[in-house]
Amino acid sequence: MIVAFVLVALNASAGSASPQQTVVIAAKDLQPRIPIGPGDLMTRTLNVPSNYPKVYFSSVGQVAGMVPLVTISTGQLVASNEVAKPNQALGAQAEFLPIPKGYVALTIPTSEQQGVADYIQPDDYISVIATVTSNGKVASKTIFTQLHVIKVGTASTTGNSGASSLTVVVTECEAEVITWFLTYASLKYTLESYQDYAPGAKNPDPKCPSVNDAKGVTIQVIQANYPSLF
Repeated sequence: MIVAFVLVALNASAGSASPQQTVVIAAKDLQPRIPIGPGDLMTRTLNVPSNYPKVYFSSVGQVAGMVPLVTISTGQLVASNEVAKPNQALGAQAEFLPIPKGYVALTIPTSEQQGVADYIQPDDYISVIATVTSNGKVASKTIFTQLHVIKVGTASTTGNSGASSLTVVVTECEAEVITWFLTYASLKYTLESYQDYAPGAKNPDPKCPSVNDAKGVTIQVIQANYPSLF
């Protein structure tokens, strides 16, 4: 394994006249697909041969925010072939989506007029307006606010120009409701002012703390929760 070889070579050179260099090591076990924070790393100064291949990093700032591709154990040197930048094309998604405990990610369709003319960006917050036609009556109502957008377009999409989908964070119960409205009504999104955003740690919703608490949605459930639409 290249990392083990690197450590052996670096340590073996400690007593030689090779110049000292600073290298980054893991301050704790780093798991694949979980972004690395500055507190997860530390540096160590070692004697490194001047002709040694540069497969290591020299400062914490070079590695923080990157994603491990394999498990990196505590005290192990962080090698450049074992980490990648978020969203870097690797044939598979490099990082976990930022979904809080008790929530899920749901992808909803969008378009220029439905989704604020492509102005919606990752980390924006949107509201959802549903329009329902029932018994000759047409009514619209905001059914959700403060939905956190975590992705625009697909994993391989570069930029958001002309994106056809938004991925938002919701509870499993909310995902069922949105799915019902997507099937039997029409949805439109509004982009909330950044001054109204409420980011930060999101605790599980006591009304639907896990995916196992979703009980399904019927027309009766929708009518009871959104009576002004019917």
